[in-house]
Amino acid sequence: MDFTFDDVTRDLQKRLTAFMSDHVHRAEQQFRADLDALTDPWAWSRTPTLSRLREQARSEGLWNLFLPGTHGGGLTNLQYAPLAEITGRSMALAPPALNCSAPDTGNMEVLSMFGTDAQKEQWLHPLLGAEIRSAFAMTEPAVASSDATNIATRVDRDGDDYVINGRKWWITGAMNPDAAVFIVMGKTDPTAARHRQHSQILVPRDTPGVSVTRGMEVFGYDDRDHGGHAEIEFRDVRVPAANLIGNEGDGFAIAQARLGPGRIHHCMRAIGVAELAFELTCQRASGRVAFGRPLAEQGIVRDWIAEARVRIEQLRLLVLKTAWLMDQVGNRGAHREIQAIKIATPRTVEWVLDKAIQVHGAAGLSQDLPLAAAFASVRTLRFADGPDEVHKNALADSEIRRRQADDATAAEEKVGV
Repeated sequence: MDFTFDDVTRDLQKRLTAFMSDHVHRAEQQFRADLDALTDPWAWSRTPTLSRLREQARSEGLWNLFLPGTHGGGLTNLQYAPLAEITGRSMALAPPALNCSAPDTGNMEVLSMFGTDAQKEQWLHPLLGAEIRSAFAMTEPAVASSDATNIATRVDRDGDDYVINGRKWWITGAMNPDAAVFIVMGKTDPTAARHRQHSQILVPRDTPGVSVTRGMEVFGYDDRDHGGHAEIEFRDVRVPAANLIGNEGDGFAIAQARLGPGRIHHCMRAIGVAELAFELTCQRASGRVAFGRPLAEQGIVRDWIAEARVRIEQLRLLVLKTAWLMDQVGNRGAHREIQAIKIATPRTVEWVLDKAIQVHGAAGLSQDLPLAAAFASVRTLRFADGPDEVHKNALADSEIRRRQADDATAAEEKVGV
């Protein structure tokens, strides 16, 4: 087994690490000042610091690396994964500086795979150039969206148009005024088979009847440096039928195609968060004295440090294996592994962050360190793209069926003998 990254990946790791050191980390404090100076607090994409970093990233060939094929960096999942980890060390600034931040990444993937030429011209190309932002509107307040078949927003055909009615919430990025288009998932045919009832459709933000009603907070954080999470109402919103992505009933298939690569991105960035927290833990433990000796000499702290290193390494290997498998057999073939990393990542990184906060004492809870905000952000991953329990149930079902199939095959072979 060869655990070495290829030459392309190693070169990009080196260049991206230098970009982070020379430009991103040095700009983090100024980016915060830019945010505080905004007239619209949600318009983080308009800050001078981010604009400057984006120009630098373009000039260094570090732009749209997440997207395979001709539209993006042309990288495989395994090539991009370690780059996503590097950007996780500055979650608010590095991904958008490279135009590699959610939810735009997933929306660009959807448009590149399923969009018409006209849809690509109108929406994909501006997104590729970071001229606009976007959002993905799926979750709803009135139904248990952990079961996505519950989604009740209606998308009804009326002549040459579709008319949309419903409410969405926790729509990431939608508070940003530059989020010019929403990809909305809604029900087009309630009488169809369970996973053929829903479709996805492009809805421009300025369409009459679209109301972004409020921002949502996560443990008291407004998440404004990511464009915020919004509640949106769609009331008799009329858009051309040409805005439908794919065909009626394709909503679930498109969502699954969107979520596979996105989970690799989320998980690897979260590992970057864990590595940063781990470094801060070691620094604090070495430099802080309690009860007459450094924290680094306290048995419980040493146990946390050792355990954190083991857990991070285990998680990274699992995520990289999943990225490799997706490249080899596609999202469907790597379905079990994709579920596994979705389950394992938040709880592992949560644990590392929790111990980092504990080692830092009250400072770990403050705005002076990135730990508390990171903990709030990582905790959301246990809901994003489906809650833990849904993925555990699906993974268990898959394993049970696989074992039953193996047993049946063994029994047939025994009879044949």
